[in-house]
Amino acid sequence: MSEPARTAPPRRVDVRIGSSTNALQPISGAERLVGAGGAQWIALAVIAGTAVVADQLTKAVVVAQLPLGDTAATIGPFSIHHVQNTGIAFGLFAESTSAVIALTAIAVGAMLVFFARTARRHPLVSIALGLVIGGSVANLLDRVRLGHVTDFLDFAYWPAFNLADTFIVVGVGLLFASFVAADKASPRVGTAPLSRS
Repeated sequence: MSEPARTAPPRRVDVRIGSSTNALQPISGAERLVGAGGAQWIALAVIAGTAVVADQLTKAVVVAQLPLGDTAATIGPFSIHHVQNTGIAFGLFAESTSAVIALTAIAVGAMLVFFARTARRHPLVSIALGLVIGGSVANLLDRVRLGHVTDFLDFAYWPAFNLADTFIVVGVGLLFASFVAADKASPRVGTAPLSRS
């Protein structure tokens, strides 16, 4: 009596992207390191800290040298105009300082989590989020200490703003640019070589 023929189990196809320490273990695209390392955290801290210091120094000079409501150094449509803002951009939520403080703190926490997960995606991420977080923290410090932020950069047809606001806008622009650049540099799906184990 003959034994039935044994069928070999089907071989599993592994998609290998990158390499591992033993050159055998497949590494999926999702496992590639994009989270923040020590260098990224240091860069973020330096940039955010510099943004906070620069913003606080300029506000202190304006408060000390220019009475509230006064204008100085007018150049065309631009002037240094000392005003206070209890809300966010364009004076929104001016009567909800506590809510603005809470939302800003939550946003900063969310940005730190996002940075921890994606900092190595592009070199600009550390700079971009450093500026955004630094600007957000600088304005948050004012709201917690004073109940308002000091604005002094004033264009005739635009609401007054401060250095922290500038950092936030520039940082958001750099963050968007870094993601566009990272997406263009990413390999297309299906280009990874196949190997059989």
